[in-house]
Amino acid sequence: MARRSTVQHGPRIAGDPELSARPELSDYDLPPARRPRRGRWSGGGGRWLVWMGRAILWALIVVIVVNGVRAPFERFTQQNAPAPNASPATGTGFPTQRGLAFAAQFAGVYLNFSPADATSRQGKLAAFLAEGMAPQLGWDGNGKFAAVAIQPYDIKAEDADNAVVSVAFQSGTRRMLLSVPIYYSGDDAGGRFVVSGRPAILPAPAPADLPQVAAAETDDVAEAELKPQMEGFFKDYASGDAAGLQRYLAVGASVPSFGGAFTFGGLQDLVVPVGGATREVEAVVVWVVPGASPSADAGADASAAAGRIEQAYRLTVEKQGDKWYVKDIRGAGRAVG
Repeated sequence: MARRSTVQHGPRIAGDPELSARPELSDYDLPPARRPRRGRWSGGGGRWLVWMGRAILWALIVVIVVNGVRAPFERFTQQNAPAPNASPATGTGFPTQRGLAFAAQFAGVYLNFSPADATSRQGKLAAFLAEGMAPQLGWDGNGKFAAVAIQPYDIKAEDADNAVVSVAFQSGTRRMLLSVPIYYSGDDAGGRFVVSGRPAILPAPAPADLPQVAAAETDDVAEAELKPQMEGFFKDYASGDAAGLQRYLAVGASVPSFGGAFTFGGLQDLVVPVGGATREVEAVVVWVVPGASPSADAGADASAAAGRIEQAYRLTVEKQGDKWYVKDIRGAGRAVG
């Protein structure tokens, strides 16, 4: 007598004629369309791992492609980028400020010479020159030259030891520049400088072209109110009359005075723009500059030797009641009109 297999091949579907007729079959022996549905985890079969792997692979491909395109482009742009316009001792390690001071001091000696002081000049130059350089640094001992208003102008460092300094100066009516090559030795404590080559005198740049600026609309009524106040203020501002000056100052304002260094010579111009109770006004003032004391045989008085000079100021003024008061005074900006 044949026995029915006791092995469970899978869950049965009630009423399925094929499974009922052939008990040795399981539901996995049925065609896919007739297999029973089972609840399963959405990540079954490892498909989520496959998709994650594909995503990572594509991301790596994109990164490799982008970097491969960007790298040569960056190298090209860096090679063709203009060099920064640095006056630049920045980043070279060259001591900029000390180098400027050294070159300016040298220029004060080098740019002033005459046959009468040739020996003195040679001795002074020795403190700046490298060993073996010509003691007069190219001057033949004839002619005269004088320079004033000597100021450091620019420095271009080639490396941590070498630089070329430009020094601005005035000779007669001309502005000029002196180019000075210098060397720095940082081996000693504090470092040392020396002039490393022949200097060169160059013309200074011409004055810049100043564009015209339209004048602001002015307030004639406020100007008439302010004029006597300004005249009184500048008179006490020059003389140093603290009590008198205080009458023209806004509450809390404090303005130092000249203390008699000048005498008020008049209000040359006053510009009052349209505005509210607080305004920025400009005043051109004439100062009388004291002359030299008369000598015993000159026979002239001091007033005849006094001079006059115009100065421009910008003031912050505030109206309180029917009067204007000064809150601040400083130098004026560029001229307009």
